[in-house]
Amino acid sequence: MLPEEAVLREVNDSKQLSGSKRRRLFAEIIQESLFYSTGIVQPSELDNKGMTEAVRLSFTRAAEALGGNPDVYLIDGLPVKNLNLPVEFVVKGDSKSLSIASASIIAKVTRDDIMLGADREYPGYGFASNKGYGTKDHMEAIRKLGPSPIHRMSFAPMKNDSQFRLNFE
Repeated sequence: MLPEEAVLREVNDSKQLSGSKRRRLFAEIIQESLFYSTGIVQPSELDNKGMTEAVRLSFTRAAEALGGNPDVYLIDGLPVKNLNLPVEFVVKGDSKSLSIASASIIAKVTRDDIMLGADREYPGYGFASNKGYGTKDHMEAIRKLGPSPIHRMSFAPMKNDSQFRLNFE
């Protein structure tokens, strides 16, 4: 939640920014923010509840943890059904709203920090560099080491590979 007069000149779509620039802007955004929070969903919750429910759960957790009382939550993307919050969905919102672009940066830096911790806890998967995306090296590590406790078993390749599926079921 940013004050109306907030000016964060370099804030842009987080996908357009380097990791180091996002991290620098993260500190500026936090300093400028009236309130901020994140809603974390565990990989097992995503596997058990599905993507739509996991997204709804993350929004609800973030709203409950916010501490402020906004009139409306601006959310990047297409509408999520049954989200019992005052929301306005904005397609490509990170290029249209300073609040959404700022939230996107907070989300990516938070994700990066989680993945850095995962890299220390589960060495060998390259989480620090691939952030959990299916790079060639990451996929090879999964084949070599098997899935870690934080891998989403309902997603490929685990879902589509009988060796991994047996471990999930």
